[in-house]
Amino acid sequence: MSSLLVFYPQVKWVHVHAVICSGTLFALRCGASLFGARWPRHWLPRYLSYSIDTVLLTAATMLYSMLPAGMFTNHWLTVKLILVVVYIGLGMLAMRAQLPLRRRALLYAAALLTFVSIYGIARMHHPAGWWLLVRPV
Repeated sequence: MSSLLVFYPQVKWVHVHAVICSGTLFALRCGASLFGARWPRHWLPRYLSYSIDTVLLTAATMLYSMLPAGMFTNHWLTVKLILVVVYIGLGMLAMRAQLPLRRRALLYAAALLTFVSIYGIARMHHPAGWWLLVRPV
């Protein structure tokens, strides 16, 4: 077990808040860009996004190194990381002004749905995420 484990609550707090900030900033920037706003492409929100995401990934890496290997036996973290890559790709495409508005809107919705799925997987610690709450009748 890592000696850094004593800092787990603080690192998790930073990670959770960075997730909230990153997701909120993406939703605001991309949503505003779909409505024709120019501020989402300004250097300040772009670099703020890079900074938040750097903190987020650093905290995620620290959490990963702190936790025991048995924590990840059901592969929820693997699914979450794959979806993070999908989310980043969808988000990058959704922010491209060259694409038609309808396609960008669909990419934006897909990115937000992926973000919610990632959150569900993280909360449930299971690859099925929110689907665990759906019970067959």
